[in-house]
Amino acid sequence: MSDQNKLQHPTPTRHLPVRPDLDQLRHQAKDLLREMRRGQPQIKLADAQHALARSYGASSWPRLVQSCKLIDAIWRDDIDAVRDLVVKHPNLLHENAGIGNRNWGPPMTYAANLGRDQIIRMLYDLGARDLESAIGRAVLQSKIDTARMLYEWMGSPPPPEGALAGAAYTLSATGTAFVLELGQKVVDEHGNRLAPVDVVLETDSRKPSAKHQILEMYVQHGLTLPDTPVMALHRGRIDLLEDHLRSDPQLLERTFTHEEIYPPELGCHDEVLATQGTPLAGTTLLHLCVDYDEIEIARWLLDRGMDPNTKAAVDADGFGGHTALFCTVMSQPNYWMNRSSQAPVAPFTELLLEHGADPNVRASLRKRLHPGYAPRFDVEKTFEYRNVTPLGWGRQFHAKVFVSEPALKLIEQHGGRE
Repeated sequence: MSDQNKLQHPTPTRHLPVRPDLDQLRHQAKDLLREMRRGQPQIKLADAQHALARSYGASSWPRLVQSCKLIDAIWRDDIDAVRDLVVKHPNLLHENAGIGNRNWGPPMTYAANLGRDQIIRMLYDLGARDLESAIGRAVLQSKIDTARMLYEWMGSPPPPEGALAGAAYTLSATGTAFVLELGQKVVDEHGNRLAPVDVVLETDSRKPSAKHQILEMYVQHGLTLPDTPVMALHRGRIDLLEDHLRSDPQLLERTFTHEEIYPPELGCHDEVLATQGTPLAGTTLLHLCVDYDEIEIARWLLDRGMDPNTKAAVDADGFGGHTALFCTVMSQPNYWMNRSSQAPVAPFTELLLEHGADPNVRASLRKRLHPGYAPRFDVEKTFEYRNVTPLGWGRQFHAKVFVSEPALKLIEQHGGRE
């Protein structure tokens, strides 16, 4: 498409981040200007700004600027700045604050994500009525005082179907407790499951303590969970694992199928939609501990004599055979570590190496990422990595945000080679 066509027929191709940076957008507009001037030297900065705005789904550059200023004011809890923007531009009150980024919703819903109660009251007084989405986001983000305020404004109705899902996705124990307090059921009158156990097990969130609490709340409110070693791990119940070990002395050597880890009867999905790092199908409890950040259970398994070099099953295509050390290199907890400001650490790598994990064991792996990681990563292709060591797995993996550099460093220090 020509540059002129891009201006006349722009297609939204980008999404604003949760908290967009106006200076960064200005730099993007200047970069786009240089690119467009290669073909049309007469193009002006205003043209590039307009094209960039339309690529984000905004009607104009000024509208994109308004969004950035509005979101920044909400984050800063600057009620006056928010009021001034909304009064001057009333359309902002009902449009998504992030334009094409719909998850955080219009300004009142956006403010509910952050628990900005004064801003919420002001926007409500100005006519905002996105109460249902606002309370949903408040619960999802564990802003329970905000959720209570919004719930009262709604007239304290029965919770809608699926009200537990948001808190399940973010593993919000307080959000789950609040929705259950409002009367949400975990089973229907026939005993059929209503609780989103699949979301709790398959979410990309990794908060083991909160996950344990949520599953126990489901049980306390009438849900029956499978009595399996894997579910005991998901629940954080070492006492139940002790029972399983007594009844099955081979438990520490067992591998578990994808369906045993993510039971279809609980609504669980395939290996792509069940968010995980290093593939878990055919792995042991120790592998699961790494990707689910269950360090206490990992220590328990090793104290009970589990061999850290126990390998996953190998499938019909020759993929698998990896040890838990591979999981420390590429995992879902690594994703959150790399995206946050927390100190980069590799406790599972250190634990396994201390217990004799082989740093040079080889395996073949394949991986396709969850569609939620698009467009940053290719989520259509299944990438294959054959005959790699843990170090090679990390060095070659295509999405580095899942890879732990501290883990790779520790493996190298213990003689690991690619």
